[in-house]
Amino acid sequence: MTVSLVQKYNVPGPRYTSYPTVPYWDESSFSKEKWNKTVLKSFAESNASEGISLYIHLPFCESLCTFCGCHKRITKRHEVEHPYIQAVLKEWNLYCNTFPEKPVIKEIHLGGGTPTFFAPENLEQLINGIFERAVKAKEHEFSFEGHPNNTTKVHLQKLYDLGFRRVSFGVQDYSEKVQTAIHRLQPFHNVAKVTFWAREIGYTSISHDLVFGLPFQTLDNVIDTIEKTNSLAPDRIAFYSYAHVPWIKGNGQRGFKDEDVPKDDEKRKLYEVGKALLAERGYHEIGMDHFALKEDSMYQSFEEGKLHRNFMGYTASKTQLMIGLGVSSISDSWYGFAQNEKELEAYYDRVNRDELPVFRGHILTEEDLIIRQHILNLMCQFKTTWHYNNGNFKELHEVLDSLQEMSHDGLLIIKPNSLVVTEKGKPFVRNICMAFDLRLKRRTPQNQLFSMTV
Repeated sequence: MTVSLVQKYNVPGPRYTSYPTVPYWDESSFSKEKWNKTVLKSFAESNASEGISLYIHLPFCESLCTFCGCHKRITKRHEVEHPYIQAVLKEWNLYCNTFPEKPVIKEIHLGGGTPTFFAPENLEQLINGIFERAVKAKEHEFSFEGHPNNTTKVHLQKLYDLGFRRVSFGVQDYSEKVQTAIHRLQPFHNVAKVTFWAREIGYTSISHDLVFGLPFQTLDNVIDTIEKTNSLAPDRIAFYSYAHVPWIKGNGQRGFKDEDVPKDDEKRKLYEVGKALLAERGYHEIGMDHFALKEDSMYQSFEEGKLHRNFMGYTASKTQLMIGLGVSSISDSWYGFAQNEKELEAYYDRVNRDELPVFRGHILTEEDLIIRQHILNLMCQFKTTWHYNNGNFKELHEVLDSLQEMSHDGLLIIKPNSLVVTEKGKPFVRNICMAFDLRLKRRTPQNQLFSMTV
């Protein structure tokens, strides 16, 4: 029997929102002092020229979605909002106290959890509190994730007035059977309502997040979901591969069995059919699992080679320094990564003691920085280049040798000084990046750490 490319290459692998990936951070040589030095170095190099980014993690959800692998706290007690915002602002002040000048904020992203769990007036307090110690870049881009079931028109208007122009609504799938399995019941009417509100208010980029490979999901489900999505014409669409990682502690993926989840070629067909339906409506593939209309800034950034990828996902522009605020947030100084405490009580304890709540991280080596750039190039542009006189990446020949079979399978083209991912190879970009991942090659994981690549 002929083995398909999906069956051949569908192996556990990282999603590469960072390099090195979190399981391969060298925590033994990390310290908060080293982290602070990289932050100040990056701030000095980039604040005046491009500004910085903030990712603010808002962890609370009223109910558990069983497809979710994010750090969250399930509660219906909204009195948790105020103390959490105060802690986040205190953490921000700890960073600002070390900066030699006011930070210029180019990007803010509110993620979660459920950012719209928070009352509009509390989100206003959060953002105004941030700008007591900072200024907005002239061409800033602020975005947030909205839950269609609890995002109100007041939420949308308040955040718009604060400078937000991008909103992403989590849709996943419109099948009631699938929604029941993942504990995310939300009718099409709710999604349509918030989409129309956002457009009426003036948001310039509305995104819908869809997921393929969910439990009980069929081809008819995907077609129905894509057709409903096309009828609302969002500016961007994320069409993610469901990451089945039930072994991760605290993960809610318990509402179904492994055999209920589509796999291999069956799963890939869901994507390919969905992609074709999106293409018919003028959506262009940009990066991995992301689509945009030509008028959207993300498409324009992709065309200009400026698309960037970090712990917030794909962004239309790059900032060298991204500070993550809130429980479990990850910061990126380009030269290092740092993650905050994952447990809410530990996060509060550290902040209340006037300490940065960082509990682990990684300082990038010279080799890390070179590989990181190659992986970023592949994830954002589907190509990368090199020069053989660059002696810092001695294993380049070894990497290219390991890619020969993918080249033979038509997934990529290797040129004297560059590599280009083919249209056929785009579904396997994570596999191609894995060939550059020397830390993964040197220490193959003994236990399953990552979701499947395809």
